[in-house]
Amino acid sequence: MTQLFEVKTDLLLKQTRLHLPAFSEGKIEISPIEKGGSDRRFYRVRCVPEQSLILVKYNLERAENRHYVRIAEFLTEHGIAAPKIYFHDPEEGLIWIEDLGESDLFSFRDETWLVRGALYRSALDEISKLHDLPEREWTELNGEMPPEFNATLYRWEQNYFFENCLGRIFGLNEGRLRELASIPALENIAERLAGLPRVLVHRDFQSQNIIVRAGHAFLIDFQGMRPGLAEYDLASLLFDPYVRFSPAEREELYSYYMERRGLSPSRQLRETLRLCAMQRLMQALGAYGFLGLVKGSQHFLAHVPSALHSLRNLIADIDLLEPLGAALACLPKNGWSN
Repeated sequence: MTQLFEVKTDLLLKQTRLHLPAFSEGKIEISPIEKGGSDRRFYRVRCVPEQSLILVKYNLERAENRHYVRIAEFLTEHGIAAPKIYFHDPEEGLIWIEDLGESDLFSFRDETWLVRGALYRSALDEISKLHDLPEREWTELNGEMPPEFNATLYRWEQNYFFENCLGRIFGLNEGRLRELASIPALENIAERLAGLPRVLVHRDFQSQNIIVRAGHAFLIDFQGMRPGLAEYDLASLLFDPYVRFSPAEREELYSYYMERRGLSPSRQLRETLRLCAMQRLMQALGAYGFLGLVKGSQHFLAHVPSALHSLRNLIADIDLLEPLGAALACLPKNGWSN
């Protein structure tokens, strides 16, 4: 452990004792938690084995980090499972929150479907509550959320994919990237999705952002919550590159979600899900390239083949995207050069 880290944790322990004196009586210990590609830092603060909490240190320069606390309170107010907030120091960018444990949905990826299916249904129960909230309930969050999903954001996701996945990972030249990014169908898809009615969405609803405690799912990392399409959240979960589903398992969860919300599956809704899955996978692949090759977190690159395989399959069923499908078919299936 470096001296810099010791000084930092000493300061964090001092802050914990200051703001949560009832918790911090006696000896307390702090240990870092490695968490995805976030610019935030997470620590587990433990007083005794059965008493712990999570301390989050966030970047003051990123506006969405400041929204976490209000959104967490909003979710709790509406009966949606999320960690409790114990204390927030906005000047220091520190949040002390409930410790829900170390088991996320991802950690159950090798369990039987009997186990996994029940946990995924619990997650869908929680996200359904969020999607069902009428707009009058979440207008109070205006100013506390990032900008809503619109055509500009969908196009940004597409371009993020071209630049950081096809460009950085697979080395396509700028001319080829511009050619693919300018396919008219991509802009049409962005406009089409932007024209559909919005609900409140998590924005990053995947297996590592769902904690499981006592068989029940809790939402975390929801600071990117905003108005968007329910199908985007559903696609984030059902086409999650971190885990594998059989077609039957994916269909079972889709049917469960639709029944939970009192909706009837239709060709139009399935097409919206397909387009949202395309968008989500483009965003994820762009993130893997950026985090893996720019930020140095190369473990993200291990998920590229899975995500690319799913994207290829989706693109094959979307009209007028044949040029992009042909380009993806030419990429190496299990490797790349950079």
